[in-house]
Amino acid sequence: MNYLLSGTSGLVGSQLLEQLLNDPSTTTVISLGRKNLVVTHPKLTQIEVDFSQLSSLQLDHKIDIAFCALGTTIKKAGSKEKQIEIDKTYVVNFAACAKQNGAKKIAVVSSLGSKANSSNFYLRVKGEMEQEVQALGIENTVFIRPSMLLGDRKEYRFGEKVGAVVLKIFQPLMIGSWKKYRGVHVRDVARTLINETKNAVIPLTIVESDQILKQPSH
Repeated sequence: MNYLLSGTSGLVGSQLLEQLLNDPSTTTVISLGRKNLVVTHPKLTQIEVDFSQLSSLQLDHKIDIAFCALGTTIKKAGSKEKQIEIDKTYVVNFAACAKQNGAKKIAVVSSLGSKANSSNFYLRVKGEMEQEVQALGIENTVFIRPSMLLGDRKEYRFGEKVGAVVLKIFQPLMIGSWKKYRGVHVRDVARTLINETKNAVIPLTIVESDQILKQPSH
């Protein structure tokens, strides 16, 4: 299987990359990024790209499945316009590039609560992104909508650190309709996304946070 990835420097993207490189069925993983990672592997090809100029990108391999984990925060982006560009425009450009290079399946990391008519800016952008990716008509599209991501980020985010502590305390009480707000580990998000996308047989699959498969404890 030949895979196309983006967002591999991020929390979920790095897990997707690691798990796919360790998958015996993987032939090639092509990672698109603004700069190359300090990672080498016989199955890995890295290409530096401008995500605003992906329409002309022709790859040497026909892609089977594409995974997109692009995303940012308003603080890191610096403006709403820049966040729209990264969280929506770049994701849609990546999906179009994947389709152009043969991908029949695509998986995208979205967010819990994403909705195109949401009054919340971030959730509205994610919802609009989902609509535009789906409109491309790729045979099988999977969106995963995790709640708070648990894992070790390279950059420090105070709000997430506090949120993780609070979640750890209250998580056992989150049952029923509150279950979807439980924190999820990035390795579980990546593993679930890979499994769901490989096995996708319908045009659209949406995986909510409470459907993410937890890694069994040993």
